[in-house]
Amino acid sequence: MRVHIGGDHAAFELQEALVAHLRASGHDVVNHGPLAYDAQDDYPVYVLRAAEAVAADPQSRGVVLGGSGNGEQIAANKVDGIRAALAWTPELAGLAREHNNAQVVSIGGRFTETEVAKAIVDVFLSTEFVGGTRHQRRLDMVTAYEQDGTLPPLP
Repeated sequence: MRVHIGGDHAAFELQEALVAHLRASGHDVVNHGPLAYDAQDDYPVYVLRAAEAVAADPQSRGVVLGGSGNGEQIAANKVDGIRAALAWTPELAGLAREHNNAQVVSIGGRFTETEVAKAIVDVFLSTEFVGGTRHQRRLDMVTAYEQDGTLPPLP
């Protein structure tokens, strides 16, 4: 699977470890950067490029990283058609795929050990969207809101 990855200085070492892990696992990794440590870099530069690449290649997935993962998730979610989920456990990563059909996972490098991050990414990449009426209905509501501002009806 093609995996687009991007982050910032706060998760630079983790990103490098994940790139190596994913390549060793046979994935086609596109590293959107940073490619060198720079304590002054800004995550949107790399994260938005990774998320845009996932949006342009629907069969791919993305991994975005930063200190907490919060800003990176927010940035990735600004890309049209992208659903990015913050995960700090493999279980959350699996649910993001199963229930929300997330295409991008966000990980906080300051809060996630390398082995846990590898497990998060492995689960995220190997888990499929379960679909079904309930989960798809919810995604359709969000998509309608994104497209034209339609709010779901109140119960």
